[in-house]
Amino acid sequence: MSLNRRICIGSRKSQLALVQTHFIHEQLQLHHPNQAFTIETMSTQGDKILDVALAKIGDKGLFTKELEVGMVNKEIDLAVHSLKDLPTKLPKGLILGCITERVNPADALVVNEKNQAYQLETLPENSVIGTSSLRRLAQLKHHYPHLSFKDVRGNVNTRLKKLDQGEYDALILAAAGLERLGMSERIHQIIPAEISLHAVGQGALGIECRDGDTEVIEILKVLEHPASRDRCLAERAFLRELEGGCQVPIGVNTKIENEILTLTGLVASLDGQKLIKDTVTGSPSEAENIGIKLAVSLRNQGADEILAEIFSQIQRNPGIIS
Repeated sequence: MSLNRRICIGSRKSQLALVQTHFIHEQLQLHHPNQAFTIETMSTQGDKILDVALAKIGDKGLFTKELEVGMVNKEIDLAVHSLKDLPTKLPKGLILGCITERVNPADALVVNEKNQAYQLETLPENSVIGTSSLRRLAQLKHHYPHLSFKDVRGNVNTRLKKLDQGEYDALILAAAGLERLGMSERIHQIIPAEISLHAVGQGALGIECRDGDTEVIEILKVLEHPASRDRCLAERAFLRELEGGCQVPIGVNTKIENEILTLTGLVASLDGQKLIKDTVTGSPSEAENIGIKLAVSLRNQGADEILAEIFSQIQRNPGIIS
């Protein structure tokens, strides 16, 4: 398929975003060799504010809004996102065009030179763990209350530099990001789901485009990975039903085996003391209903009370991690 117009792909300017966008560009060009594609980069609010905890500046479109405005204004035709950064409720006129094949969605432990002998469970008391995620914070506090946690911002290279300079004993990062950046050797330990359920959509790319742009929607079909789509749609429905943003301790894990989709989800308090967890299964064709069903189950077990308490804590103390 080839269109008379050039298709402009929007991307954040961070290294990881550009790696992901160039990958999508290459895949689209491979499948549509006669179509012209260009890339336009933009800085988002999340890229510009690096000295403030994410919980303080909010999460609604923190890494996506500028790209979405670009699509609405027809400055770009589609945008490549880490799916975990894309809000579950999109602006009017925009849709999730496709979800790409997911890579490892797990969290990873990264340590500096002096801590190479340790795993997460053996790190000494009061070891300083860097994370900007309340989801990771809550789960790790639940399992390892003897560790200390400190907010860390910036791109992956900036965070690793801070780690290697001794500001932290370890970092928790997404395995997918390290792998895509060619930094797999920095992964010291993949954290099992029993310890840390991952973020909604983590490991997958979401391609956002204009609703009704049938030509672009058709072009994107070659990137769709059905199993990843079904898993991620279940996760996003779960998050959307709980009305939790990326800066709320909501974790998930999904798998599809023998035509059965299994979704596990949790809601945890910031101190890790309260943790509600459950699992729902069903047909992948009912992915969103599975997510909603799990959210209702956690609500019935007290999730709303935990989330209300978290929002109140963030309002009172935005720098909650440190």
